[in-house]
Amino acid sequence: MKALPLRILERQARRLHREAHVYYFAFRHPGVRWHARLLAACTVAYLLSPVQLIPSFIPFIGFLDDALVLFLGVKLLQRIIPAEVLTECRRLAEAAEIREKDKIQSTAAVITSITVVSLWLLAAIATCALTVRFIRR
Repeated sequence: MKALPLRILERQARRLHREAHVYYFAFRHPGVRWHARLLAACTVAYLLSPVQLIPSFIPFIGFLDDALVLFLGVKLLQRIIPAEVLTECRRLAEAAEIREKDKIQSTAAVITSITVVSLWLLAAIATCALTVRFIRR
C-alpha cells in the first residue's frame, strides 16, 4: 500500500527535474528575451538566497513563500517565453534525460564488471594460497 504514494512522489520528482532542465535550456536559448532571463535569475536567486521575506527555518510557512515564488516565476516564464522555444527546450530536456539514463546504466555495468572480476581474482588468489598451504604440509 505504501509503495503507491512513493511511486507517485518519484514520478513527480522526475517531472520536476525535467521541468528544471526545460527552463535551464530556455534560459540559455537565444530566442529568449532578456526580461525572461532576468525573471528566471531573480526567481532562482530568491530561492537560494539566505535573506527571504519569511525564513525557511519556520516550519511549513517558511517554505510556502518559496513555493509561491517558484509557482509565480514558472507561470510568468510560461507566458513570456515563446511556445516554440519551450517545445524545443522540452525535446532537449527529454534527450538529456535519455543520455543520463544511458550513462547511469553504463556506469552500473562498469561497476558490476569490476566487482565480478575483483571477486574472481580474490577467489583465485585464495585458492592458490590454500593449494600452496596444503602442498607444504
